[in-house]
Amino acid sequence: MSDLPRQPPRDHPVGAAGTVAPGAWRRFTSQPRSFQIAMAATLLLPAALFYARAVADALLSIVAVLFLANRWLLRDRSWLRSPHIRLSLIFWVWLVLCTLVAGTWHAAGEAVAAIRLFLFAAALEFWVLADSRQRRLLGYVVLAAACWLVVETWQQYVFGTDMVGNHRWGSGVLTGPFLRARAGATLQTLYFVAFLPGAMYLLAQSGMARRLAGALVLIGTVLTMAVIGQRMPMLLVIFGLCLTGLLVRRFRWPIAVTLIVLAAAVAAARVLSPVTYETLVVVFLRRMEHFWSTPYALLYQRAVVMVQAHPWLGLGFDGFRDNCNDPRYFKPVAWLPITDIGDSAGCNIHPHNYWLQIATSTGLPGVALFAALCTVWLARIGRGTLAGARPIQLALFVTLCTALWPVASTTALFTVPNAGWLFLLIGWGLAEQNHGRAQAGFDDDGGRRRDAGFTAPFKGC
Repeated sequence: MSDLPRQPPRDHPVGAAGTVAPGAWRRFTSQPRSFQIAMAATLLLPAALFYARAVADALLSIVAVLFLANRWLLRDRSWLRSPHIRLSLIFWVWLVLCTLVAGTWHAAGEAVAAIRLFLFAAALEFWVLADSRQRRLLGYVVLAAACWLVVETWQQYVFGTDMVGNHRWGSGVLTGPFLRARAGATLQTLYFVAFLPGAMYLLAQSGMARRLAGALVLIGTVLTMAVIGQRMPMLLVIFGLCLTGLLVRRFRWPIAVTLIVLAAAVAAARVLSPVTYETLVVVFLRRMEHFWSTPYALLYQRAVVMVQAHPWLGLGFDGFRDNCNDPRYFKPVAWLPITDIGDSAGCNIHPHNYWLQIATSTGLPGVALFAALCTVWLARIGRGTLAGARPIQLALFVTLCTALWPVASTTALFTVPNAGWLFLLIGWGLAEQNHGRAQAGFDDDGGRRRDAGFTAPFKGC
């Protein structure tokens, strides 16, 4: 028996030279081909969301289809027992029914296709990101994307153009690596997931140099948000930092210092960068003073009229876009101080608010279902944040709180790239909660281990 050549275990693939492949590659290649494709699509998704929305939509759809096929072949229906999965399906069915009643056939097709987003999040939670190595790898991909955005933003700010020659947007907003004014909203989406874990890790160390580096990470990235010049993303980042300080007491002082530096930088921008000061301060104050005559107020007024006219079923998927020019909705709202209700002033492809979009599409029952779904998402992802959650879990929770905050100007909920980022973070956050407890330092009986805490930027991802 000793003369027989030793064979590698069946679950350890053999390399081209007959040797066992290195650890990471070995673990990946031992997975089924469908999983390899789904994981590759997930890792490519951030780059596609930056530059190719059609490709991004195809990638997340591939992950959703492969997940369904995998569960079907394994005859595994356990994932359907999760409360948020059932709520997602109920909300989607209601969206489709409302669209079939009040919308067009094209809108009905879009409503049916919206299931891919919920299935994509489920695929991340139960399959693609079930292992900490995959979650950590996705974390580094997102970090690289956010760093690229920051570098391109500062290059455009200092030299006037980004790497491919794009200038500031017409309103003075920096576009970073994009052709349009998307840098602020994208950085707001990635900010906490990309930078908060590393900053928290450094701030938790004993050395002064590391603590200073952690503070500089927070300050530098917040200043990036400021120089971009988009008001709502910056306000949401400030809201997220305040929420982080409320949840994690030991980091309140660094966050307070960061916000003080941000306020000083915005004040200094009046001299150092007048364009930035104009967009962040002057235009913001002017719009707040005359908010009820701004385009945003007119959009909200039109959406409210639609909801009042169709409170139970709404107008179906994309109901706002398809009906905002209908004279039936050119009416004032008694409890809103808006007098200008012109035909085109309150019309756009969406009402610039997730909750109003849901209300115009599915009526008030749909809003209730979506609110319940968001509550379950946040409750699950945020579980343990007050007891010292892992940095990445805390970052995902804070990001989703800011993304789903109802008093905000947003883009469309079910449109890529925005939907791709949102459901990527939802699936990632649910995977963290479901599979990350062991890596976070919890014993089998639920007790906290002594060595747990902020031990690495993406540990337990």
